[in-house]
Amino acid sequence: MFAILHALGMFVADQFKSRCRLQAENLFLRHQLNVALRGAPSRLRLRSRDRALLIWMTWLWPDLLGMAQVIQPETILRWHRAGFKVFWRWKSRNRAGRPQIDRGLRDLIRRMSKENRLWGASRIHGELLMLGFEVAQSTVSKYMVRPSKLPSQSWKTFLQNHAQAIAAIDLCVVPTLSFGRLFAFLVLGHGRRQLLWFEVTGYPTAEWLARQITEAFPWTSTPAYLLRDNDCAYGHVFTSRVRAMGIRDRPRRGRMAMLNV
Repeated sequence: MFAILHALGMFVADQFKSRCRLQAENLFLRHQLNVALRGAPSRLRLRSRDRALLIWMTWLWPDLLGMAQVIQPETILRWHRAGFKVFWRWKSRNRAGRPQIDRGLRDLIRRMSKENRLWGASRIHGELLMLGFEVAQSTVSKYMVRPSKLPSQSWKTFLQNHAQAIAAIDLCVVPTLSFGRLFAFLVLGHGRRQLLWFEVTGYPTAEWLARQITEAFPWTSTPAYLLRDNDCAYGHVFTSRVRAMGIRDRPRRGRMAMLNV
């Protein structure tokens, strides 16, 4: 800790030195560093505060990454990504998440889906509401019993038969140096696996997403099917715009709309 405070003190003192003096000290220190690295081991042991100081300095001056000699620039970037994960894990530490439903209700959903093979999640959800159970349709779909043999064509077969008429969209999170988040909206055509449209924003509202889908697909090039996940950012405005363009919306569970197909 004392070494870091000493370095910061020297940084403040350097603000009052002439440019020629700073250049001479920089050259002198660089030569000493090269001499010290000749006999240094192949892997140096750095402390946590040393890593924090390097990450902080490269955040203020990104050009310093090209001057790293003790460690590789990729190592500093890996430390930053690890710090990003720790920061957001700490920020969301007190969130309890969605409460789990009772075991009896889960068994009832499995029994209804097992005894009524032709009933979908919407039908079972309606029956449960009439019985007085307040449960979401997505929860019903989660606990339904999946048949061992699909009654119709598989998802892979559907994609192979209609690849030319399918487009997929997704929101990808891009971490920033200040531990913030940017959202990249991507549109992919499954016919040739071609990126059709992309845009970046910090606040992906339903209105913004609806405008992007309009710009990505002019009226003469709209796909027949649109694959996406069940992100809450796709609100009523977005779904109404897709329906008005004549596109059949196909939300899927999880983040498989673009990446796992």
